[in-house]
Amino acid sequence: MTPTLKLDLGSYLREQRRAAKLSLRQLSELAGISNPYLSQIERGLKKPSAEILQQIARGLEVSAESLYVRAGILDESSPTSAPSVLAAIAADSRLTDRQRQVLVDVYRSFVDIADEPRTAPATGSASDGDVAPAPAEQSTETPES
Repeated sequence: MTPTLKLDLGSYLREQRRAAKLSLRQLSELAGISNPYLSQIERGLKKPSAEILQQIARGLEVSAESLYVRAGILDESSPTSAPSVLAAIAADSRLTDRQRQVLVDVYRSFVDIADEPRTAPATGSASDGDVAPAPAEQSTETPES
């Protein structure tokens, strides 16, 4: 059943466009992208950036996150905060496509590290000497002396 859900992005966009009863030209106008470019995306000839996906999502009135998952930009098993972070990256018009991709990659690397078992970071902070209970014990003993 998962392969059926995992239609390629272009086929999924075409299905969504047809369900919304929009022509290719109408969606291209709503999304603010060229008709030929949208056609190439639907046929799988072009891979759109996150920003273009967001524009298409706006035109189709679907969530950008669902398109990010289809495009492989967002893993559907990501934490709930991930879509908002990735959407913010995609929405920032000051960033180039390359900058967006780097930010997404960096974000994912941090999320992947956070998903690893906590034993390694705990030992790392203990070896740094930043243990909170030790100063608290010393400060409580000092007033008693």
